[in-house]
Amino acid sequence: MKIAVTYENGNVFPHFGHTEQFKLYSIEDGKITDTQILDTAGSGHGALAGLLSGEKVDTLICGGIGAGAQAALADAGIRLYGGVSGSADEAVNRLIAGDLVFDPDVHCDHHGEGHHHGAGHHCGEAGHHCGEAGDHNI
Repeated sequence: MKIAVTYENGNVFPHFGHTEQFKLYSIEDGKITDTQILDTAGSGHGALAGLLSGEKVDTLICGGIGAGAQAALADAGIRLYGGVSGSADEAVNRLIAGDLVFDPDVHCDHHGEGHHHGAGHHCGEAGHHCGEAGDHNI
């Protein structure tokens, strides 16, 4: 199993399409055997699924993610665990243990700043990160 996590400063980056790095984890016999940082080199939403597929990633952990990116990941055969925040390493360990808290219905359309998902939810607001725990109006 190879897991990718949208990554910034040790944490799950809050939006798939804007991540500048992934942390990749190789898993064997339920244990992390290797990790590496993969720069996205400015790849956009559509290219990221191909980048991960090329690295033989089969699982992605991220914060918010749009429908188009979800479809591209599904087409590439990559399982998605969205709506995750906090430590990237902890998220992977929780996934391996079978107790990762994620949102199977995560959805975030980031085609500009300041757009609105529902009552009191504005992606792009100062201090707001789409997909963080507690953001369930997405």
